[in-house]
Formats: sequence, C-alpha cells, structure tokens
Amino acid sequence: MGSDRFVDLLRHGAVVGGGRFRGASDDPLSAHGLAQMREAVADLPDWPGGPGLPYDALFSSPARRCAEPARELAAQHGLPLELMPELGERRFGTWENRLAEELPITELGRFWDDPMGFTPPGAEPFAALRERVLRGWGRILEHRTGFPLVVTHGGVIRVILGQILDLSAAALIRIEVPPACRTRLRIPVGAGRPSLMFHGRKDPCGAVS
Repeated sequence: MGSDRFVDLLRHGAVVGGGRFRGASDDPLSAHGLAQMREAVADLPDWPGGPGLPYDALFSSPARRCAEPARELAAQHGLPLELMPELGERRFGTWENRLAEELPITELGRFWDDPMGFTPPGAEPFAALRERVLRGWGRILEHRTGFPLVVTHGGVIRVILGQILDLSAAALIRIEVPPACRTRLRIPVGAGRPSLMFHGRKDPCGAVS
C-alpha cells in the first residue's frame, strides 16, 4: 500500500419521510437507514489501523442523519469525531422537503440540465455549495490522518468526486449516490493526484452494487 492515504465517503442511510429534496431539514434516520449505515462498515478489514475498524478519524455533517450514526461509530471504536458545517447538504430553498414529482417539471428539468445556471428559488447556488464543500475537503486533508471516514450527503459526495475526476456540474447530477453508499478515494503522498477506488452500496446479499 506504500505511503498512500485513503478516505472513505459514506452517505447517510434512509431517512424518516423518504426521498425528498431534504437539504437543511434535520430529519433523523429511519430504523432501516441506521441498519444500512451499520451494514456499510460491518465487514471492513483491519487495515491499516489494527483491530476493529481501519479508520483513524471521523468527520461528519452536523445533520442528525449523519451525526447520529457517526457519534455511534466514534463511541464504539474510540475514534475522534469532528462535525463540519462544510459537509452539510445543499440548501434547497422553497424545494426543501418536497418530492421531485411535486415540483414544476420545467424547473426540475432546468435543475438537472444546468445546475450551474439554474438555482431553485431561495436555494444555495451550486457555486457556493462547491466552494463550501471543497473548503471542508481541504481541511480534512490537512489533518494528515491515514484513513478517515467522512459521513455526509449525496450532494457533497458528488462535489468531491467532481473535483477528483475533473467532472462538470452537469455530469455530477448523473452520479447516483444511494443511501449508505460508500466511496473510497486514494490520496497519494507526494507526487500524483487523488483517484477513485470504488463507489457503491452493498445489496441485501452482501455484494457491492
């Protein structure tokens, strides 16, 4: 493995109330969502941190759907945990807590087609979201941990992947980040650029999908 560092990004599990433009709304995980989170990290190898989870630090969005399972993991495994506002989900303004089918189809189409150019009414512009998330990502890398776990949201994970893979804002919308999806990034020490190792979620049979 050399001296490379690794970072796992973990989206929160299913939330009470189902799939919505939740944004800054602070709904908790459902019982199923908490089970998804526990399953996502249940069989990780004992590398590189010795017995137990391989992680050496935890960073989390302050939202309950992320912070509550992160606190559970931190307590169980004696890991330091930092809650970072920079890892919060995009704020969706008047779209908060609404289902996609409840929104005007023309506005929704513009949102999917041109996320840089179209901002939902009262929402956080994509450029502001990107600046905020990448500021937080830089702070995580500055900690010099060997293998942290970052518990966050789908929009945040897309922004980080866009930075790693040089993707446009429009391309980010086409990356699926299902509940409890785990993404691993390799961070070279010295020369080289970060790379994507895997991205997916276990299905009920234990495979990565």
